[in-house]
Amino acid sequence: MKKINFLILITICPLIIFGQSDSITIKKTLEEVNVNAIKADSKTPIAYTDLKKQEIEKSNLGQDLPFLISLTPSIVSTSDAGAGIGYTGFRIRGTDPSRINVTINGIPLNDSESQGVWWVNMPDFASSLENIQIQRGVGTSTNGAAAFGASINLKTLGIKEQAYAKTSNSMGSFNTLKNNVELGTGTINDKFSFDARLSRITSDGYIDRATSDLKSFYLQGSYFDDNSIIRGIVFSGKERT
Repeated sequence: MKKINFLILITICPLIIFGQSDSITIKKTLEEVNVNAIKADSKTPIAYTDLKKQEIEKSNLGQDLPFLISLTPSIVSTSDAGAGIGYTGFRIRGTDPSRINVTINGIPLNDSESQGVWWVNMPDFASSLENIQIQRGVGTSTNGAAAFGASINLKTLGIKEQAYAKTSNSMGSFNTLKNNVELGTGTINDKFSFDARLSRITSDGYIDRATSDLKSFYLQGSYFDDNSIIRGIVFSGKERT
């Protein structure tokens, strides 16, 4: 949060009345203006870690987001099935998930009643992320009680100029399998852009009778000009565990 004070000086040019000149200076101090942001930078007195897309892709082999960020400071991740797929969770500095605020492009993801986030409903969401920022302790978030222990800010894909299509497939222990397809139109007439992803992740799990069958999709449409960007995003997931 930054506080900015404005001072306006207005000077009226000299007036000549009956052979005399005079000048008037008016001073007025405006009320302070608060500028709020949810992401920290090098000048913000907050402990935080930034994960860029290249770092996310290195470990994005099918496990849920709590395991993708598990190697950052002060995070302990857990998995019901023991393989990092299915129901997973984490604590930051010992704080439980109901006190960890999660936002997607600045929009709160926490449940309004329990303040929790269920990553099992968002399989392979990391494939659609451009950046993850983890703020440890009270951070810049303004979204209520869930910001007490930590904040995780997820930034989705930006606008890509070139059309693309790719698929990502991986296999692992306990019959773990991840398949996804990603495609985008690139910029159309320098005004529009569309991106999509379809994913499926399955695993038998490390623990007996702990199988997971997860499906998800992600759609993004953008309109932009010299002064503004309008973006619509729809994503959903279906899980059977």
